[in-house]
Parts: sequence; structure tokens; C-alpha cells
Amino acid sequence: MSYPRHTLPGAAPRPTTQWTVRHRHAHKPQQVARPTRAVNIQWLDGSGNVQEAARLAPAIPLVEEMFTAFARGSILPTPQGPVAIEDLMVGDTVETCTGPATLAWIGRMTLLPGGSDERSPSRLFRIAADTFGLGRPMPDLMLGVGGRVLNRSGQAHASHGASALLQSVSTLVDGENVIQLRPVSPVTLFHIGFEDHRTLLANGVEVESMHPGPLSQNRIDPAQLAQLLALLPHVSQFSELGRLAFPREEASASFA
Repeated sequence: MSYPRHTLPGAAPRPTTQWTVRHRHAHKPQQVARPTRAVNIQWLDGSGNVQEAARLAPAIPLVEEMFTAFARGSILPTPQGPVAIEDLMVGDTVETCTGPATLAWIGRMTLLPGGSDERSPSRLFRIAADTFGLGRPMPDLMLGVGGRVLNRSGQAHASHGASALLQSVSTLVDGENVIQLRPVSPVTLFHIGFEDHRTLLANGVEVESMHPGPLSQNRIDPAQLAQLLALLPHVSQFSELGRLAFPREEASASFA
């Protein structure tokens, strides 16, 4: 049996409670942001004007190689004499091993200490003076993970049928003449590019200019190709960079 509620005379009526029905929605998984690295690029536009921009680039090995070849203080030859890489600008002429060429692109990345991953770009490699012969290098040459040295030994022809091979500096580490270092303070690294792929001397050692190399799917996610091309505004497509001047090899080889 139920009894009706009675309101006492003179009492305020009880408020009516309003109930809201909440609908349960399916949980949407949060997207994990991909890591990025801050880079700076300088290039010549189609009118020959110098342009410069700061970008966020995907933190993938290929991008890191494109920006971390030469440490600050590396000396490159120009028609006016030796110049430190940090003093060069796009539009300047550099004496390459196949003749003078105009700088079309310069990339720069600052490496922070503390990386523990062996694949981290926060590694430097010091090549001691005279490692490859008198004045090769002179003085010591400091390269990053993107640095490649041209190996003209007989092994290049034996293994690839080529007159020389571009070898990653990381494969040359012997703990004596070529030493891996981890910086204890921020270090700025550079790479430089021309209209085509070339080799040039850095502190007397023949090294390569910037080139992304073959863009196979095992090197870069196809979805990141547009981001990669945006880092090279001096070209409209990768094919404009031409072919590699020499084949690359990551495996260790000896210098004659």
C-alpha cells in the first residue's frame, strides 16, 4: 500500500529533481605523437635569393643523417681559401673534388647531450690528425652520424666494382685513431648540399655532400616523404638531386 505525500500548511513545495541520462561512449584511443627534432635550413630559391627557416622534422635516422655530417669548426676549401663550415652561406662557392660548385642548401641541427640509444644522433666521431696519411686530416676532424668518408682502397673495386666507396664514419671507430664521443654540452652539426651529389675535402679528408640516397620503404615511411621533401625546398622532387657520385657502404673496410 502507498500513502500520498502531504505538504504541511505554509510549507514550501519540495523541488522536483531532474535526472539526466548519460550515454556511455566508446573510448577513443589517444594518438601517440611521433618524436621530432628541431632543424634549421638555408637554401637558394628559384630567383637566387637566400631563404632560411626553422622546421620540425621526423626523428628518423635518415633525417638525422641529412643534418649531422660536420661539426662546427670543420674547414672546407673555397676559392678565397679555407673557411669554417659555420661561416658559409648558400650562394658561396666551395672547391669540390670535381671542381667549384655553388652551395644550394645548408642544414643545421643542435645535438643535446644525454642520449643513451646507440642509434641516437647525439654522438660525435673524432678522426685524429694524419689517420689516413699526412694531412688527412689536419687538424683533427669531428663528424656526426651523417658523416661519410670516401674510401679509395682496392677493396672498393673488389666488393662493388667501383673506384671508391662512401663509408659511414661510425664503421671506422677503432678506439685509437677514430674515437666515438658523446658531447657533454650542446653541439651544432651541419650538412651542405649542391645541385648534385659531390665529394669535397673537410680538414683534408674526402667526404660527401648531402644526398638522401635511395628512398626505399625500409628507410622511410611513405607517409613521411612529403615531410622529407619539405626539408629540401631547393628542389621540387627527389630526382632533381641526381644519383650518388659513389656507392655507399656501411660495413667496415680498410683504407690503403
